[in-house]
Amino acid sequence: MHGIQATDLDHVSVLITDVGRSRRFYRDLLGLKEIAKPRTFTFVALWFELGNQQLHLLLKEKPDVRSPRHFALRVTDANAARKYFREREVPFDETTLIPGCDRVFVHDPDGNRIEIIQWLEPYDPAVSGAAELDTGVS
Repeated sequence: MHGIQATDLDHVSVLITDVGRSRRFYRDLLGLKEIAKPRTFTFVALWFELGNQQLHLLLKEKPDVRSPRHFALRVTDANAARKYFREREVPFDETTLIPGCDRVFVHDPDGNRIEIIQWLEPYDPAVSGAAELDTGVS
């Protein structure tokens, strides 16, 4: 037994450079519910509630580097999300298929990558998983 027992993902934090622009993207475009940050915070941060998890946006002078790092928002209809983004001229990328799910990726105004994912069936590594775990050795 390990000394730490993680039970859930609590929150994800990403860097932003413009509070108004990011609020419009996350609150108005994605429809996330903004909540008050802790009163003890002396820095600018936007907090959004996502069920029992949160998304924290931290204001910085420069955006983070663009990379494959991302967080995922689970949706009930990935095709409806595609249509929604298309109608609002928000570019999205298709990527590697995962058995039993439908997903696309968008970027926020600061280049943070967001996966929009719909699970069509629960992920079963015994059925859809790779034959072996990655070792990092080629």
